[in-house]
Amino acid sequence: MSIRVRLAALAVTTAAVLSAIAQLPAAAPTATAAPEAGRVEVFGHRGASGYRPEHTLASYELAARMGADFIEPDLVPTKDGVLVSRHENEISGTTDVADHPEFADRKTTKTIDGAELTGWFTEDFTLAELKALRAKERIPQLRPNNTIYDGRFEVPTFQEVVDLSRRLSAELGREIGVAPETKHPSYFQRIGLPLEPRVVRALDENGLNRPDAKVVVQSFEVANLRELDRSLRVRLVQLISDSGAPQDFVESGDPRTYADLVTQEGLRGIAEYADVIGPDTKVLLPVDESGHLTGPTSVTADAHAAGLQVVPYTVRAENDFLPADFRSSAVPSEFGDVLGYFDALFAQGIDGVFSDFPDIAVEARG
Repeated sequence: MSIRVRLAALAVTTAAVLSAIAQLPAAAPTATAAPEAGRVEVFGHRGASGYRPEHTLASYELAARMGADFIEPDLVPTKDGVLVSRHENEISGTTDVADHPEFADRKTTKTIDGAELTGWFTEDFTLAELKALRAKERIPQLRPNNTIYDGRFEVPTFQEVVDLSRRLSAELGREIGVAPETKHPSYFQRIGLPLEPRVVRALDENGLNRPDAKVVVQSFEVANLRELDRSLRVRLVQLISDSGAPQDFVESGDPRTYADLVTQEGLRGIAEYADVIGPDTKVLLPVDESGHLTGPTSVTADAHAAGLQVVPYTVRAENDFLPADFRSSAVPSEFGDVLGYFDALFAQGIDGVFSDFPDIAVEARG
């Protein structure tokens, strides 16, 4: 199939999907205006991780230069209590730690949020030891071009990410926000390395703990956001998976699930301590067993009615991550009609979006 024919087919697919969405019952009027007078905020998910290994200063810098409003570091602690940026505390998939014989004896098996993992964990390394490692691409089978950067970049600290955002804000003439996510807060609390006081201290020391700071703090758990709400004056984001339950609910015996949190009652409860929900895109635009869209939910409208902003995650360009309606081929790593998918999400009235491809998100926003 020629490129021209393929693009034409994708345009037809996009138009059909948007037409189907338009036929569904209209959502209720929103009660909360989107940030910056209706401008959808773009969050560089782990930086510009579609183009550089995730959670590296190079990835964050590229995201800002591509137009992202925020860069997003996931935070985990080192053995000596320093916050560093990794998607997970288990780092064998995102660093070259396995190639360091001096750290071979650090390999171990742990249970993290109910899952047994074998590898190397940040909490078993000092910051100095982590700085000896280098980042690598986490999903090379889907992003082979990113592997050319393997071995070039360090594991950054949260302070280095904040410093980078300030430098780029001055250089680019617009403020680059920071959106840290606290990873596995119950686990780190249990082993004596709580994330919350370290996040609060970092924001305090950098003069960022104020209502007008361009900072949002995220978590998939609830209890730690409630705790942070007592200390922080920045926006808080309750992340929402499309399945399962918050880990702190699981550990405390609370029977509620993420699905319960996005009922009208659940959303009103979130609004007591948070300002934003960050749902999986499938919470807003579900898919059936074949991966095709089934039509939107009322979550966006219900969240707005509760006074919450809505910033879904994570839009990626590869077919492997897109609903079947927007795939261009059966090849997982090829780009699909991601602009069409952005259009479908924007039609829901979202206030922001997380994307590994911030340049495409900015283009879609217009």
